[in-house]
Amino acid sequence: MLKRQLVKNIALLLSAGLLISSCKQEENHRGYQYMPDMYDGPALEAYAGYDQFGDSISSLKPVEGTVSRGFMSYQEYSPDADGYAMAKAEMQMPDGIMADEKTMAEAKELYNIFCTHCHGDKGMGQGILVKNEKFLGVPSYGDRDINFGTIFHVITYGKGVMGSHASQVTPEERWKLALYVMKLKSDMTPKEETTTEGSGE
Repeated sequence: MLKRQLVKNIALLLSAGLLISSCKQEENHRGYQYMPDMYDGPALEAYAGYDQFGDSISSLKPVEGTVSRGFMSYQEYSPDADGYAMAKAEMQMPDGIMADEKTMAEAKELYNIFCTHCHGDKGMGQGILVKNEKFLGVPSYGDRDINFGTIFHVITYGKGVMGSHASQVTPEERWKLALYVMKLKSDMTPKEETTTEGSGE
């Protein structure tokens, strides 16, 4: 009986010792791991062979139909002239995207990254690639009959010598770019001079 009790006491002491030794006051120390495989799973190198899968590829494709968070479908508008016309007539700026200071600053940054080299910083079609005659015939926004819908459509599908940028900018970023392009177009439009009636000026 005493022997059994002694064994229990020893087991309790060992358990308590293991518990205490696995905890430290150091904030950057996570303690000892007695079952490391339960903590850290084996990592797979991207695109390396892995015989546990039928096709031996470690990076599996997403399930068919999977979309990213925030995905916006654009399948109802075709990439041809009819789709362009529909986008021009129907598409409106989403309610959640406002032309506030923060959004316009982000839009300008996107424009400088993706658009300036062809369209120029003022949108007049005189970017560095045009000046160096890498591309010709890039129009000025001021000469084009465009709106938010057509800009979104062209960024998505491309038009003329401009290719699609859908893989580079998200739908939300395309709308922000549309805001900035329309601002540049507005800046090119001569403002009508107005006078205050009866002001004597």
